[in-house]
Amino acid sequence: MPHIKSSYLGELRTEDIHLKSSNRIITDAPTDNHGKGEAFSPTDLVCAALSSCMMTIIGIRARKHQIELNGLEAEVTKFMSSDPRQISKIQVDFTLKSTNATPEQITMLKEAALACPVALSINPAIEQDVSFDF
Repeated sequence: MPHIKSSYLGELRTEDIHLKSSNRIITDAPTDNHGKGEAFSPTDLVCAALSSCMMTIIGIRARKHQIELNGLEAEVTKFMSSDPRQISKIQVDFTLKSTNATPEQITMLKEAALACPVALSINPAIEQDVSFDF
């Protein structure tokens, strides 16, 4: 059974609907690739999927061990190559304002993030540069 319905809306714009929740995502081609750049590009979503997956896995581990994640955030930077046009590097910089985690638990959270399903699914040719300011 499908999970997502995708539609081309024209003008290099798409709409994806999460069928269970009806949540919608609009994508636009970026301005450097003939688009308007008025929404996430498909390659932006790959990068957002990586940071979101890592945060989700961190959250699952934290919940299991009663670890507080006050102010967990990430800044994501996408690097593109031109021949062929593809993502060459995804940089994810995590910050955590406060936590009750021990140093051993911090290590566990970092290792879990780096082994998230999206990180493991991305082509190994794409560099994943991940930093943690915990």
